[in-house]
Amino acid sequence: MQRALLIALFVCTLGAQSARGAGDVTKLQIGVKHKPSTCDKKAKAGDKVAVHYSGALTDGSVFDSSYTRGDPISFTLGQGQVIKGWDQGISGMCVGEKRKLRIPPHLGYGDRGSPPKIPGGSTLVFDTELMSIG
Repeated sequence: MQRALLIALFVCTLGAQSARGAGDVTKLQIGVKHKPSTCDKKAKAGDKVAVHYSGALTDGSVFDSSYTRGDPISFTLGQGQVIKGWDQGISGMCVGEKRKLRIPPHLGYGDRGSPPKIPGGSTLVFDTELMSIG
């Protein structure tokens, strides 16, 4: 009985892991792609920031890009105006810095997603560039 329970638990765990796609993450991952040589001010909660970005799913399909529109997004950092992964991932950036953010579902759009382009449970990949603070 105990052996059958262990086997069932193993199979369930294996199934849960394979349900996640390649490239999915469970914690926010921040990769610094470019850091300016000087940094007079780092973005912090309460700062109004402007960010250029390209957002994609882990399969590479782009769902949104401010670069295409030629218009960065502006928001107040740490106020919940954007997904949690952005509030956390943009914090500490310098103007001109570029980061790649890999955002797990619970810091993105969760199980509901953002139809039609972002399915529920999606890991999001953003290439970001901080354009201004203040």
